[in-house]
Amino acid sequence: MLVPASRDISGPDLTPTQIVDYLDRYIIGQKQAKRVVAIALRNRARRARVEGELQDEIIPKNILMIGPTGVGKTEIARRLSTLMSAPFIKVEATKYTEVGYVGRDVESMVRDLVESAVRMVKNRKREAVEAAAEAMAIEIILDAMTHHRPRRRQFPAQEEFAAAEQALDDDSDQISRLRERLRRKISAAEMDGNEIEIEVADSQPKMVEIFSNAGIEEMGVNLQDMLGGLMPSKKRKRKTTVAEAKKILTAAEAEKMIDMDDAAAEAIKLVEQSGIIFIDEIDKIAGREKSGSGPDVSREGVQRDILPIVEGSTVNTKYGPVKTNHVLFIAAGAFSHSKPSDLIPELQGRFPLRVELENLSRDDFKRILTEPKNALIKQYIALMESDGVNLTFTEDGIDEIADAASRVNKQTENIGARRLHTMLEKVLEDISFNAPDVAQGDMKIDKNHVRETLKDIIDDVDLSRYIL
Repeated sequence: MLVPASRDISGPDLTPTQIVDYLDRYIIGQKQAKRVVAIALRNRARRARVEGELQDEIIPKNILMIGPTGVGKTEIARRLSTLMSAPFIKVEATKYTEVGYVGRDVESMVRDLVESAVRMVKNRKREAVEAAAEAMAIEIILDAMTHHRPRRRQFPAQEEFAAAEQALDDDSDQISRLRERLRRKISAAEMDGNEIEIEVADSQPKMVEIFSNAGIEEMGVNLQDMLGGLMPSKKRKRKTTVAEAKKILTAAEAEKMIDMDDAAAEAIKLVEQSGIIFIDEIDKIAGREKSGSGPDVSREGVQRDILPIVEGSTVNTKYGPVKTNHVLFIAAGAFSHSKPSDLIPELQGRFPLRVELENLSRDDFKRILTEPKNALIKQYIALMESDGVNLTFTEDGIDEIADAASRVNKQTENIGARRLHTMLEKVLEDISFNAPDVAQGDMKIDKNHVRETLKDIIDDVDLSRYIL
């Protein structure tokens, strides 16, 4: 059953049909790639329902996506990160070097995944305690208003309460009633514009850099984390509005209510059971060392280092050891100057699912311009509308942009749908530049306008290589 396009869907229990339906809202074509990814994600949910020892024996079927740049490989991965309620990161294989050499070691991708999971868990726990945290924040604001010092400058809200408090001649019941009225006003946002002074934790803790032997990877370490309670956090005074103070203090109180040990344990479990790592540009590390040459630390050496992580190993992180046996790996590459068989055999075997993404046609370009939920033309119309320009695209104008993009892709380098960004920026350059300064009104982009703005560049093949 298809999910209605207007309904937002997310979560680990989506069916393959629902996953493909969601991806169709943002990505044109590539049906096979979407199906393979959807099945792999659904298998995560199926494995979770398997009981007994067999569950541990079911390993993810990693995916290798092959296709030219700009056809949707990265976009599929990016949309998966918003769709699945699972830890997800995207990394580029070219950023890593072999262990023992300067650069990032491949184990850092697992550490990054854990950090992503910790943020996810903390956000979820923060939402659960937000109401209680906001109530605590309001009490702190009330204390800041009532605990006044006569010789210090007071803000209007503090002065108002101090005068009322003095008039009540220390009548605790009446003070309590006044405090309750003030609490209701703060809760109803009636005092949001008032200024107060609050005490907040210093948001810039001292950091040190540690260089590990594994690729001399830089890691920021908070001294307060290392020394725990031996190094109390610094406090400072801050003058702000009640509205801003409520946000700051609510976040601080929510942070105190979160048990970081529980959050870390939950995050590690999420990574081990549901984590997804997308390795882009894996074709850039494909290749073998040639006899007589020195070690290729950013190619075959990186492949050898990635292999145990993909096979399943234990990686130490600051939150504890993490097993990668059930992490799903999705790799992607254009393989324009190499081929999947150039990867070392062991690594090839760890990506059993292969899917080749198709080149985009002229009709695909037209659909990309108009159909997706985030279609490029919709984006530009919204941008120009913010400057009071009513921008419209005629059917023949859209056809001309799609034709031009397809033609330039064939004449020069094929960069897929990314060509459309370049084309639209060139077509709308004058309008975008003049929009804030000219009278508001209607602007129409038709076939003649597109041809006029792109004529010289498209006709001159050499020039188009540099500009388009």
